[in-house]
Amino acid sequence: MNQALAVPVSEAVTEPVVAVRDLHTRFGSQWVHKGLNLEIARGELVALVGGSGSGKTTLLRQMIGLMYPTQGDVRLFGEPLFGGGALRERALRQRFGVLFQHGALFSAFNVFDNIAFPLRELRCFSERDIADLVHLKLSLVELLPRHGQLMPAELSGGMVKRVALARALALEPELLLLDEPTAGLDPDRSAGFVKLTRTLGEELGLTVVLVTHDLDTLSALATRVAVLADQKIVAYSPLDQLMNSSHPFIHSFFFSERGTTTAAIAL
Repeated sequence: MNQALAVPVSEAVTEPVVAVRDLHTRFGSQWVHKGLNLEIARGELVALVGGSGSGKTTLLRQMIGLMYPTQGDVRLFGEPLFGGGALRERALRQRFGVLFQHGALFSAFNVFDNIAFPLRELRCFSERDIADLVHLKLSLVELLPRHGQLMPAELSGGMVKRVALARALALEPELLLLDEPTAGLDPDRSAGFVKLTRTLGEELGLTVVLVTHDLDTLSALATRVAVLADQKIVAYSPLDQLMNSSHPFIHSFFFSERGTTTAAIAL
């Protein structure tokens, strides 16, 4: 729809949307990742799970260039995140959107201006076009134009997530990354957000990567699950196949009392 966003980036049809190869991450003397590998194909909805401190959010941040790995390679759409000049890097970053755990809305901006922010940063849309696009994104996340005048402090937890999602979709990305998207939501709002995300993923043809510890979210959304343990990805498969693993973390995560329902659904 937006020709201004269609900056050519070379890409083979068969290239994975996300490719992480031999990734190592160290903070001081502490190794978080060692030899981590992960490839995510177009159209997949991948849940990344792992124990506390296993490096899930760190990996997500490395996928979008907010953190550098100690060693290894991260590519999106077959392209390295860094190098090749500012225009190439900018074009690549327009192809993904991010929803951070707590929304990360600008507290001094109203809802409209939060969603408009990435559009204005491009400096290629008129204010009239921006208004039309913001209202379109609001409708995608089931909010009304009048909600655009609210400040972040006036929003419920569920609305914060929806506004943050609308902003993540502002540049019509192909890849959407979500960090604990249902954290802090009550069960009804969580279920509503999961349904919305699943619908948008299907309608917009998105590839989605989400970090989550919520088993209901995982079972409702994920086409594949990547399990981070022992400083690497120890399993990567659809949920029903994952249930056959004998890895201790997978067994404790999915077959504990809280995971009984998820395991039953998968089986």
